[in-house]
Amino acid sequence: MKYLILLFVVAITSKSFADILSDAAHAYERGDYTAAITSYEKLAKQGDAQAQLNLGWMYDNGEGTPQDYKQALHWYTKAAEQGHADAQHNLGFMYKNGEGTLQDYKQAIKWYTKSAEQGYAAAQFNLGLIYDTAQSTPQDYKQALYWYAEAAEQGNEEAQFNLGAMYHKGEGTSQDYEQAFKWYTKAAEQGNVEAQTNLGFMYDTGEGTLQDYKKALKWYTKAAEQNYGKAQFNLGFMHVKGEGTPQDYVMAHMFWNIASISGTENAKVNRDKVEDMMTSSQIEEAQQLAKEWMEKH
Repeated sequence: MKYLILLFVVAITSKSFADILSDAAHAYERGDYTAAITSYEKLAKQGDAQAQLNLGWMYDNGEGTPQDYKQALHWYTKAAEQGHADAQHNLGFMYKNGEGTLQDYKQAIKWYTKSAEQGYAAAQFNLGLIYDTAQSTPQDYKQALYWYAEAAEQGNEEAQFNLGAMYHKGEGTSQDYEQAFKWYTKAAEQGNVEAQTNLGFMYDTGEGTLQDYKKALKWYTKAAEQNYGKAQFNLGFMHVKGEGTPQDYVMAHMFWNIASISGTENAKVNRDKVEDMMTSSQIEEAQQLAKEWMEKH
């Protein structure tokens, strides 16, 4: 993900620069992209890093101008070379994905690192991801853990989830279920479906916390309501076993039926198995509930 930061009040030496930049930002906010890009371009050519970033963003996203990744790369580079952390991150993103330039992981790492070292959370997360997944660099779980932790402490929910997963699996650190539970909780509370599912699993199995089927049901449900198949699959098991809720084959069938749509492994198999324990009217009810769930969510 790339970010645009609009500053309405900035500390620059020329009052006229500040006025133009403020006017441009207000024009952008009200959707007058033509006025915004004109003002940003004027300031960018005079070396203003914030204007260079914002001009790059507008070329990047085709706002007020045809989308032009090469121009975006050009202006991000200008701002990044002046030490602008946001631009450094966006430039790293473009090199990583080959937008406006050939894909180049070394350049991506270079610019992500510069941004991350200035405390930019998105760059810290993306740098951690590169080390975690060995994208054109040796896999280094310790570096991944370090950068995920830096971003997680700033509230980046993707980093919080990945940090939890590393503690859960013992990658780059000793396995630590309590730390995994802590970071899954933080990410789950921000709506991360994978974290919600894993947090549900930890309550379900008593890893890193006391076993609590009702809380497991709660977190699986939050993820399921975001159409996450694995959470829907786990809810099917809780209903068929009566864990945290009364045993209910109809609800189990409903959740496995829904999970099967996303291709969740074994959902269809389990749905068909539970049918052997249900009446035709119960199956019909479960199918109707599944339709209503899909319409609602």
